[in-house]
Amino acid sequence: MFPKFQKASDKLQMLLQNRANFSAFRSQTSMARKSSKVQALYELCQNMFTPSGSPPPSSAAINKLCSVLDTMSPADVGLKEENLDDDRGHGFFGLEQLNRVARWTQPITYLDIYECDSFTMCIFCFPTSSVIPLHDHPGMTVFSKVLYGSLHVRAYDWVEPAQESKGPNYFPVRLAKLAVDKVLTAPCGTSVLYPRNGGNLHYFTAVTPCAVLDILTPPYREDAGRKCTYYRDYPYTAFGK
Repeated sequence: MFPKFQKASDKLQMLLQNRANFSAFRSQTSMARKSSKVQALYELCQNMFTPSGSPPPSSAAINKLCSVLDTMSPADVGLKEENLDDDRGHGFFGLEQLNRVARWTQPITYLDIYECDSFTMCIFCFPTSSVIPLHDHPGMTVFSKVLYGSLHVRAYDWVEPAQESKGPNYFPVRLAKLAVDKVLTAPCGTSVLYPRNGGNLHYFTAVTPCAVLDILTPPYREDAGRKCTYYRDYPYTAFGK
């Protein structure tokens, strides 16, 4: 079933620029920058990517970068793997109730490894049940590697040619198709989304505490047309068509 999307308020700012939207905390990852694997990633990205995203990297270059990302572990980026014991399903009335509530209300943490005009390298650390809402990556390619834990990914691509109409409260809606709906559990391979396929619009839900290493190229930049927009998805049947 193809869903349609309702564009969110323009007051929502760019995902990586307004990090307060996620109650995210920046921290300096000096240990990560000294890692030989992170250095290898940096050098590959410097050679592969351009500020405009053109020309796009070759399939061979993408495969080479993925092969390095596939070997990455939490220790390579200076992280300690969280305790993955998942006590969901026991309710809020068992032992350690307050500790459980406190853990569920923890913010998503953003770790900035490197950022330039050509790419952003960063890590998102998720507590259990936390969510990054549905958003897009216009004109961008994104590499995502789950370092530890389990993450549910649901992603869409726009149906081309564009099919648009009016949705609830006369907001514009556009037809999209489901591209990805699965749980990624470390260790697993690197996921890649492209400007027009692979699930360019996606959202994440942490099944357990988890961390994701992301490389975004070119990075978000509003004056270059790469503004992050948030969406709401509706089933196609909601529109009676």
